[in-house]
Amino acid sequence: MAIIKAFKALRPQAQFAKQIASKPYDVLNSQEAKVETQGNPNSFLHITKSEIDLPESVDIHDQQVYEKAKQNLEAFIKRDLLFREEKDCYYIYQLVMNGRSQTGLVCVSSVDDYENDIIKKHEFTRPEKEQDRINHIKTSGAQTGNVFLAYRNHAAVDELIEKWKAAKNPVYDFTADDNIQHTIWIVNDDTAIANITSLFAEEIPFTYIADGHHRAASAAKVRKALGNNSQEGANYFLTTLFPSNQLYIMDYNRLVKDLNGHDAAGFLKLLEEKFTVQKASGAVQPAALHEFGMYLDGAWYKLTAKPGTYSDDPIGILDVTVLQNNVLDSLLGIQDPRTDKRIDFVGGIRGLAELEKRVNSGEMKLAFSLYPVSIEQLFAIADSGNVMPPKSTWFEPKLRDGLLTHLIYE
Repeated sequence: MAIIKAFKALRPQAQFAKQIASKPYDVLNSQEAKVETQGNPNSFLHITKSEIDLPESVDIHDQQVYEKAKQNLEAFIKRDLLFREEKDCYYIYQLVMNGRSQTGLVCVSSVDDYENDIIKKHEFTRPEKEQDRINHIKTSGAQTGNVFLAYRNHAAVDELIEKWKAAKNPVYDFTADDNIQHTIWIVNDDTAIANITSLFAEEIPFTYIADGHHRAASAAKVRKALGNNSQEGANYFLTTLFPSNQLYIMDYNRLVKDLNGHDAAGFLKLLEEKFTVQKASGAVQPAALHEFGMYLDGAWYKLTAKPGTYSDDPIGILDVTVLQNNVLDSLLGIQDPRTDKRIDFVGGIRGLAELEKRVNSGEMKLAFSLYPVSIEQLFAIADSGNVMPPKSTWFEPKLRDGLLTHLIYE
């Protein structure tokens, strides 16, 4: 059963919350972060992407970067932009995007649960990305990035959270520049805190990493690295838990640089062996599993996978697998999409126009739009102990960094 705890968050003074709240560190590169922070010295990107405050000659993984993050965090506290909660609390975090709402519980989850597979994974992690977060956490003493966890929705948890939202005023409520609304309530009542803790400990057998595999792995390795010097805070890591019935997974689409020696007519002919191919009058947003859109030479096509191109096992049923096995590998020679430089990935938040733009520019030769993975497919893969193909899920909206931070050193 899931072990979660309330914690003393480091958080903004209310009047600074909108300025401080920043996009996750891993959705922006250094240059984009510099642009994002222009005119805003209070952006939390000064802590999560602290290389923006150093000369461009400094490597982004140099120890100077992590020391700068620590200095900036201390400066934010000294300037009274951030303060530490006096008692352990839970936090309710609601996001609204395009009129659609989802509400999660911000807490700290057990590193033991992560290591014992109570917190289930569905992705491999990359050592260099882990090491970056390990260095950031150890040096700054802060878990600044939230791990997005999902759980199978539970009526009693839903009811408790909705009642608290209805009865209390939020501490933060603002709409960010991308028109996503962020609202946070504090759960500071001892009885309510105890009820939430026991509900998860007794009723929620597993949680699932939706987004943040590297942040979770790094937190576990920080505790291991600290060894006997590990403080209580390092036994837990910052998480937000969302019920599965509120989550929205977007498509994660593919772009390919060339046709692997085929001409367009020959490639279309080869596709017909495994797919029904129909020319479309406009952009194709797949409406069902095993449907694909393809953009090639200024035209859109709808591809429908024929029987035999997929299997019923949790991995084989996925459209990312169908496309990989029957097109990317067998026809285009892309055997490992993690490392092949001929393929790129575009999150559904950017829309199909982004696919057209990059093909029309000549940068890419063709694009594929996919039907989104469902949360139940994600659960099935994690429960079976399998790993999803890379770049399978794109969750929106994203949690903002800086609103709630977990300090691992007292």
